[in-house]
Amino acid sequence: MALSATSTVSAVAQALTDGFFQRVEAGAPVRPGVRRLLAELEHRQVPFALVSASPRIVVDSVVGGALADVPFAFTLSADDTVRTKPHPDPYREAADRFGALPRACVAVEGSPDGSDSAEVAGCAVLVVPSLLPVPASAGRVFARNLEDVDLDVLSRCVSSCYAGPDDGTGGPSAA
Repeated sequence: MALSATSTVSAVAQALTDGFFQRVEAGAPVRPGVRRLLAELEHRQVPFALVSASPRIVVDSVVGGALADVPFAFTLSADDTVRTKPHPDPYREAADRFGALPRACVAVEGSPDGSDSAEVAGCAVLVVPSLLPVPASAGRVFARNLEDVDLDVLSRCVSSCYAGPDDGTGGPSAA
């Protein structure tokens, strides 16, 4: 039986999607330090959200699985704004939902597109590199990993990225 290129691509895409959801349901690992940081934010009553370029079905799967116990203020997916990362729309929407100016928010990012999105939106950006290198810029602070990050680091990130009389520190953070 011969398969068309379209059916072969569809079959591969479906296999990858199925494999992804199986890993998520099995408890996909989170980055070291993330649970401690989120617990600190929760304890200090600093609201936080998940801002993702993934489709809603993926975000809901991850939040319902590996992050089921995390009290996000809200989640944003690629389906929730007209344009997704690297455009600034997701982070502007997150700041709006927090009722905060973007410059009072810290986006914790690991990708070039996410870092660009947050910075153009006006957020301070804490880059914790993942797979792809993220270029340095004035609106970005870098950390080797999340184990080195706490609320003081996030506050300093806002201060160093956007120092000025109207800047808030310790405001909401979006990741």
